[in-house]
Amino acid sequence: MTNKPLPEGLLSTDQPDLFFEDNTVGRLKKEVWEASDAEINAILAEYGVPAPVEWGKPGSYIQTTIRYQVEENRRKNDIVFIPVGCTELHGRHLPSASDTLYVSQILEGVRRYTAKRGAPINLALPPLMYGSHPYHHMGMPGTIPIRENVARELLIDVMLGLWNDGFRKQIFINNHGHLWMLESAIQQFMKRYQLPGVFRVIDWHRAVREFFRTTEKGGQWDTNFVHADESETSLGLLFHPDMVNMDYAVDTEGKNYLPDGHFDKSVDPFGRPSRWSEGEGHFAIEIAATPEGVVGKSTHGTAEKAKRPVAAILRYLTLLNDQILEVFPPGTVPPVEEVTLRTAAEMEPYLREPLSEGWKPVYGLPRIGQDTVL
Repeated sequence: MTNKPLPEGLLSTDQPDLFFEDNTVGRLKKEVWEASDAEINAILAEYGVPAPVEWGKPGSYIQTTIRYQVEENRRKNDIVFIPVGCTELHGRHLPSASDTLYVSQILEGVRRYTAKRGAPINLALPPLMYGSHPYHHMGMPGTIPIRENVARELLIDVMLGLWNDGFRKQIFINNHGHLWMLESAIQQFMKRYQLPGVFRVIDWHRAVREFFRTTEKGGQWDTNFVHADESETSLGLLFHPDMVNMDYAVDTEGKNYLPDGHFDKSVDPFGRPSRWSEGEGHFAIEIAATPEGVVGKSTHGTAEKAKRPVAAILRYLTLLNDQILEVFPPGTVPPVEEVTLRTAAEMEPYLREPLSEGWKPVYGLPRIGQDTVL
């Protein structure tokens, strides 16, 4: 039996069932997949990873940067990356801010790297220290759910305020199980305000899902990514080992009622009919099945295992930043009349540099089809 040649547009790897697209994203992933351990360490070093979280570091986030410097940075790079996490029990061995810490420290690495090139990405402090949650998280101590409509409205207001300040390319980077709410926030923002810009949400771990493959699929993981498990414990050990105590790590298993195969895991490794979030009632809620706050084998976590997926997401977010700016340089947005129902003439004063002559704040822009202002 001979091996069939790959269809055009695909790149092979050392695994028979893993292919990457022959485009900039696929080639990037293939390069990281094939990199040696020394090369992975070199990538992390370029981004200054690991490093302590920078929520209070001067110059790291928009809110902790002197105003004139914010304006100068925006004229070089007007993309804002917004880390999104939550407060959620991650077992007794990890902090409840784990999701927010992981995604913040990833983005801080990208900021450090792009700053060395002279045009740093802009970071907004995490707007959701408490996140929205799926139903099956209810009742867990240490987990603080925010009503979905409240979380969504908060994010919409954040988006509008950032847009008004000239940050019209906004990327949410998510590490928590409320993706549907973030998607809804973007859709509602656009339906409500019809503003030109680039708006996107990325579940970072799903963006580089190939790097969470288990050993039987040629990866390095003993188990599939779920929650506070091998994967997230490894991330904690890499990013903030001083906030991890492996003496309290445990291994658990959830309780499913249906045969396996219907619902996928956190990074969709199997391509099953439904994502984990697309249903309830087919498994026991967390407080009944895994009250430890761990779903999986947290004792298997090591910092070394987290390095390759982190290197992949650092490289990918850098590529995303560069390609957005290549198509839409600082101060420009997609064509108004191609991405909204507004006119270019109507939007002209609102798209000017904030506080420049003739600029108008977006809060005075009438909604389409309504008599009231924003």
